[in-house]
Amino acid sequence: MKLIVGLGNPGAKYAGNRHNIGFMAVERIAADHGFGPWKSVFKGEAAEGRLGTEKVLLLKPGTFMNLSGQSVQGAMAFYKLGLDDITVLHDELDLAPGKCRIKQGGGHAGHNGLRSISATVGEGYGRVRLGIGHPGHKDAVAAYVLHDFAKADQDWLDDLLRGISDGAPHLAAGDGQKFMNAVALRVAPPRSSDRAKSAVSAAPQAKSAPEAKPAPVVQDVDSRSPMQKLLDRFRQG
Repeated sequence: MKLIVGLGNPGAKYAGNRHNIGFMAVERIAADHGFGPWKSVFKGEAAEGRLGTEKVLLLKPGTFMNLSGQSVQGAMAFYKLGLDDITVLHDELDLAPGKCRIKQGGGHAGHNGLRSISATVGEGYGRVRLGIGHPGHKDAVAAYVLHDFAKADQDWLDDLLRGISDGAPHLAAGDGQKFMNAVALRVAPPRSSDRAKSAVSAAPQAKSAPEAKPAPVVQDVDSRSPMQKLLDRFRQG
């Protein structure tokens, strides 16, 4: 069993917040990969399903961000999981909007959800850092993360969530490179000019028309009789 945790705050009031991008990601995975219904368990909501060959539990802690560790600890204990079995998806101020990075272990960098999980179960779990950008000043951070994504953010946000869902089987299998490739294909697809060049190079080349052969030179044929030729010579003389 693999545990993939999306961080956020419970309730409709927070559903569209930047801080809830982790919730959004696991909800997209559940919807796209046919997971079972969300059930109230482990002080949160969980859905079971499969990603590739791996059995996976998706978890949304319902304890609010700064107590997320309680929910994660409950799921870990029930399924007897180690830190290597856990991946946490969370918002990241230090990444530009739409950027995604993976990391194994490390500090919490001031993120209250990570702070709680690390304090409760340890720091060795995997993380998927989902860029939301920075408001520019630390005093504006709280209001920024607890505010809904702007309409202008919806295109890159949808691309990012789709990419995470596309790559989820690789994430569950522990193949970080393939996961990142899947995300990149959504958030930075090949440019149209590149696709056009690829299509041209892949298309069968038309056969060139055969060169036209020169028309044969037709020589004049003298059809006069010998007597006529002799008479004509006398006339010319």
